[in-house]
Amino acid sequence: MVAGMSDSQVGDVLIEAEAFDDYGGWTLDSQFDLEMGSPYLLAHGNGRPVADARTVVDIGESGTYSVWVRAKDWVPAHHPGRFEISLGTERLGTEFGANGQDWMWQPAGTVELHAGPLQITLHDLTGFDGRCDAIFLSRDGHEPIDGAGPEARAWRRRLRGLPEEPAPVDPFDVVVVGGGVTGSVAALVAARHGMRVAVVQNRPTLGGNASVEIGIGPRGEKGATVAEAIARTDDGQLQVGRLLEAEPNATVFLHHQVFDLTMNGDAIESVDAREAVSGREIRIAGSQFIDCTGTAILGIFAGVPTMFGIEAADEYGESLAPPERLDQHHGHTIFFRTQMADEPVEFPDVPWALEVAKDFADLGGQAREPGKDNGDGPVVEAFRPQPDDEIANLTRRLTHYWEYGQWCDPYTEGEHIRDHLLQAVYGTMSNVKSMEAETWANLEFDWVGHVAGQGEFRRYVGDHVLSENDIRGHVEFPDAVVQNSGAFCLHHPIHEDYDFRLKSWTWDTRDDEPFDVPFRCLYSADISNLMMAGKHISVTHVAGSVCKFMGNGAQHAIATAVAAALAVKYGATPRSIHDHHIHELQDLVAEARGAD
Repeated sequence: MVAGMSDSQVGDVLIEAEAFDDYGGWTLDSQFDLEMGSPYLLAHGNGRPVADARTVVDIGESGTYSVWVRAKDWVPAHHPGRFEISLGTERLGTEFGANGQDWMWQPAGTVELHAGPLQITLHDLTGFDGRCDAIFLSRDGHEPIDGAGPEARAWRRRLRGLPEEPAPVDPFDVVVVGGGVTGSVAALVAARHGMRVAVVQNRPTLGGNASVEIGIGPRGEKGATVAEAIARTDDGQLQVGRLLEAEPNATVFLHHQVFDLTMNGDAIESVDAREAVSGREIRIAGSQFIDCTGTAILGIFAGVPTMFGIEAADEYGESLAPPERLDQHHGHTIFFRTQMADEPVEFPDVPWALEVAKDFADLGGQAREPGKDNGDGPVVEAFRPQPDDEIANLTRRLTHYWEYGQWCDPYTEGEHIRDHLLQAVYGTMSNVKSMEAETWANLEFDWVGHVAGQGEFRRYVGDHVLSENDIRGHVEFPDAVVQNSGAFCLHHPIHEDYDFRLKSWTWDTRDDEPFDVPFRCLYSADISNLMMAGKHISVTHVAGSVCKFMGNGAQHAIATAVAAALAVKYGATPRSIHDHHIHELQDLVAEARGAD
């Protein structure tokens, strides 16, 4: 049972959608909490209305209540994500997600309610990603507070009966923020080195881009430890989750979004994290911190300099860099899978999706199963390359040719990027089925991810910035701690006709030999107890295009986890470990990595 009231407006009730008792066919979507202010329920049915979501709330006193619903019309001209709400047996006469507005509190009139339990039901009307954040029942007609700022957050906490300040938990030796492949491996290695370690992951599962939510297969360097961590269980999950559960020194905070931190001089003292369903906030203190989010989020909260975009060729003398600096980055990707049903399957008219997809009719580039992407898919003859066009046949099967957001702000426009890609995929399905109706009559979606595979964000500045020339020339660094491998993988937007497709792609294998990564790229130049692992280490855009592979990021993770253990042992900073204990670090990292 869900209920709440503020101390100033007795009788008001806030019902957060994420706290519903039964989601039915709706999906909890918490990935845009920092962006739009809250987790929400998403009716992600790929064109088939999903089952009702239900909950029961306690109405404190009988009377007339004003009803407000926070929702979003995600394609304002067409309203594809519409839903209705019932309060008890009364179905409100308002269609939500149909008002042409972004996230906002929409009034839905007044209702007479009796004291006691009240069932609330969400009715999806379309199956096309309607979204409900919360319902507010106002006893005296006053409006709810909108937005994602401090005032709105405080208002929600009061109505949910939550403390004003995050509750402290017992401190840790090492706090890893981000539970993708990189963060999971960092936590595992730190725990195996005797550290009391916390890993804070904003998703309900570990693995990040390799998780069952997205499903990319990790590339780059492996080694025994990483291979052990990324092995998949029967349900497609990464084995590292079970490994961490078995570690007495490791605590995993799933579905917790870090939203702030506290500093003590130039050191991080603690991070604040909010649990998606309950809204409960905790404060996690630590001695050493490792940012494995891929978004450089701790550096952003701390206000230290970061790198963003693509450096010009003359900045680092890189041959693969453009002549002029670009405020551009690798975009996000939506993953999907189709199948042929036993009988014909109708797909709804989607003019709002065709505005993005246009006439595109190639569903290649599928995620066949977790860990196996770049799969083939249905294509109409007009879009099928000639058999002897090897490059065209290859690129149509590459998952990352579905990509968007290269000029968007990935921190504030993540939902827009995801939604644009959903429109592209839905519109392409419609085109395939309509252009060759007899051939593809039975075609349907098996799965469409609602979580986008994340592209590029900001990068940290360390004591060294790794460049293309460092990698191509195999520079010998005295502080080299791990090796990375793979090609320079550069995505070039945008296709001349379809803005959700890449124009071209650079895959430069160099000499195909591993290269060294110095420890100075793995700790912050500005925060004394912060290290980083993954695609946001201290690299140029070009160098980052190979260091970003998840196997490579896991190598950074091993090095930072061992360095954190040494920093705790010696009461030192990562920079001090570099200056005074680098050989010990190198030996321990080699041991922790394991044999190939």
